[in-house]
Amino acid sequence: MLSGDRLLAECTEPMPRGQAERLFPLIAEVLAAGGAAYGDLDAVAVCTGPGNFTGLRIAVAAARGLAFGLGRPAIGVTRLEALAHGRPGRCLVALDAQRGGMLFQTFADGVPEAPPRMVEAEALAGIGGGARRLGAAAEPGTPEAQAFARPAVLGRIALGRIDGPHPAPAPLYFRDADAAAPSQPAPTLLDDARPDDA
Repeated sequence: MLSGDRLLAECTEPMPRGQAERLFPLIAEVLAAGGAAYGDLDAVAVCTGPGNFTGLRIAVAAARGLAFGLGRPAIGVTRLEALAHGRPGRCLVALDAQRGGMLFQTFADGVPEAPPRMVEAEALAGIGGGARRLGAAAEPGTPEAQAFARPAVLGRIALGRIDGPHPAPAPLYFRDADAAAPSQPAPTLLDDARPDDA
C-alpha cells in the first residue's frame, strides 16, 4: 500500500490454493498494517498476469468488485510491466510459458514498445537486439532472471496511471485454460424430462 511515493505496508504470501478464502483477510491485514481503511483508498491496483489461470481470475474479479464498491478505479498492471519498471533504456522481458513457449515484451524506459507476444523458446535469442534481457530472457541465476514482481512496484505503476483512462482490468494469460469444453452441450433437466412424443 502506497501513499504517494511512501510505502505504508506490503505483504507477499504464496497461495497455491485457497486464494478466494484468503485474499480479503490479507487485504484487511495490509490496510491495518498501513494504518488505513478501505475508504482511504484512491485506487485499487491488481496484477493481471500472466500467471495461474484461477488465481488471476480471482484477483482481477476481487479488484474490480472492490473498486466498484468504493467508487474508485481498478488499475491493471502486467507482470511484464512490473519487471521492466525503473529499467532505463531498452529491455526485453520474457516469461516461461511452458510447453516450449515464451511470452515476451520489449520496453523503452519502462514504456511498452509493442503488445506481448508468444514465441518458441528457441526464437527468443534472435529478438530484441542489444536490449537488456530480463526474466526468462536473462542468464539463469542472475538478478535479471528474477521473475517476481513486488506489490509495491505494481502500486507505483498504477499510481502513475491514476489520472488517465481506466479500462476494466482483464487477466493476461499465456494461453487458454487446459480444461476443454464438452463437444456437445450437456442435456438440461427439462430435456431429460421431455416425453418422446413431445
